[in-house]
Amino acid sequence: MSLLTKLKDAQKDAMRAKDKISLGAIRMVLAEIKQREIDNQTTLDDTGITSVLVKLVKQRRDSFTQYKDAGRDDLAEIEASEINVLETFLPQPLTEEEIIALIDAAIADTGAAGMQDMGKVMGIIKSKAEGRADMGKISGLIKQRLSA
Repeated sequence: MSLLTKLKDAQKDAMRAKDKISLGAIRMVLAEIKQREIDNQTTLDDTGITSVLVKLVKQRRDSFTQYKDAGRDDLAEIEASEINVLETFLPQPLTEEEIIALIDAAIADTGAAGMQDMGKVMGIIKSKAEGRADMGKISGLIKQRLSA
């Protein structure tokens, strides 16, 4: 079953359950997917939909942090609820060991020797870890490996 089908089924379920938070989050994702499809004049596959989900989760996390810092716990709670809904559609996160194994394999494949090869390594890892790990964290781990 494609990710788009899962999203549409979840939207129907949220409507039936009168779950406003889930329904709003899923509608937001579907609207963003439709907008990207119109802008690029293509149909998004599961990889494209995953990148939309990753972007939206990242935006929600930023908003959550800003609301918490501003003392708006009510709005922060809504953002946290939306993050939980969106994360149910993302692939299973990678473990620390899997991330390190991916980094080591990418460094070996590219023959990376220093920081100048960071882009090559990130390019390989991004396609494998998109939506399954925090790319900022991965970037930091790659820097540690390449500078050692």
